[in-house]
Amino acid sequence: MDLVVLNRADIRTLLPMTECIDLMSRTLKTLAAGKALQPLRTILEMPEGQLALMPAWLGDAGVSGVKAVSVYFQNQGTELETHQGAVLLFEAEHGRPLAVLEASEVTAIRTAAVSAVATLMLAREDVTTLAILGSGVQASSHLDAMRAVRPISTVRVWSRNPDRAEQFAKRQAQKHGIAVDAVYSAREAVAGAGIVCTTTAAEQPVLEGAWLEPGMHINAVGACAPHVRELDTDAITRSRLYTDRIESLVKEAGDFIIPRDEGKIDNLNIAGELGEVLLGQVDGRGSDSEITLFKSLGIGVMDVASAAHVHRKATDLGVGQRIEWP
Repeated sequence: MDLVVLNRADIRTLLPMTECIDLMSRTLKTLAAGKALQPLRTILEMPEGQLALMPAWLGDAGVSGVKAVSVYFQNQGTELETHQGAVLLFEAEHGRPLAVLEASEVTAIRTAAVSAVATLMLAREDVTTLAILGSGVQASSHLDAMRAVRPISTVRVWSRNPDRAEQFAKRQAQKHGIAVDAVYSAREAVAGAGIVCTTTAAEQPVLEGAWLEPGMHINAVGACAPHVRELDTDAITRSRLYTDRIESLVKEAGDFIIPRDEGKIDNLNIAGELGEVLLGQVDGRGSDSEITLFKSLGIGVMDVASAAHVHRKATDLGVGQRIEWP
């Protein structure tokens, strides 16, 4: 049996954003229905960085898998990405390995696709203005994802590195043919936006609750460790909070854990998981004036579902490198 190796270009071709949005919707429903298994991610803290392992099993798809990813924040500003790794896919009947996929591209696409599902379910339908805090890989993929589900015509981007924000704005305006403006403060980016995506590696809040306006929807994507956060406490307390996995939220998300430890919120402030909204088990947005917040952690079932989807297409189309295994 051949092991299929798929690189970044293969994945980008085989996992277009619109397909991934539909795939992530189905995957989140599968998880909420109890038809998938996954533990919390395991993180090895090293002097140089982190190594995280994210296993999952999808019974309906007949696969299991694990994403192994290294996190080296000192790579920021270099030719190397902060997150690097691989997704290893197995078939569930006999446990044979099927494929190895480059993890950064899988992560970039599936993370933004899940935010798009959250936006579909929670954001107002008439939103045309998007604020992006951050100017890296997730900022780019989130612009693609938001435009796939809402008629975005105006984008404002802020980054802690103004030069990167300017470069991002120029590239994305040319790519999408819409107005993309770099601004010099996060508050200026957020003002009047219907959707806000926080995609930074910040350890301290970059989005303040005082800036939020009625009817906004926020996709909070960065800060996936207990001691860091992108949103201040006021932003959390003013919002109706949803997440991809409650177990992950209460153990891993500083955006939730820090306000909870301050005594400002508790688990009752969690409206529910996105999969529960998709299944109709939890209500979504209650009114046009409500502020909704999706806190994304990124979980193993998303990577395994993406890998299975890409592997099936690669097999059908003959894409990727084949290695005799074992």
